[in-house]
Amino acid sequence: MSIQAIWNGQVIADSDDTVVVENNHYFPLDSVRQDVLRASQYQTVCPWKGTASYYSLEVDGKQNTDAAWYYPEPKDAAAEIKDRVAFWRGVEVRAG
Repeated sequence: MSIQAIWNGQVIADSDDTVVVENNHYFPLDSVRQDVLRASQYQTVCPWKGTASYYSLEVDGKQNTDAAWYYPEPKDAAAEIKDRVAFWRGVEVRAG
């Protein structure tokens, strides 16, 4: 089953290979539209996953700050989410 991430009326990620961790779908990076991602300096730390980096989204001139995150170097317990991106802040994730 395909899972999609939708924001500002557009599909920004689509994959049938997401990994669910803590109720978040992590999409393979190559299933996310690169044209909507904007690098962010924001970071957070999870005790068991490691340090998360963020992207802001830009779709049709609208921005959603720090709305996507990923773990560039996840800890061993979270190795399955390496090279994957998850979404929040109003991004709808649903079956496509």
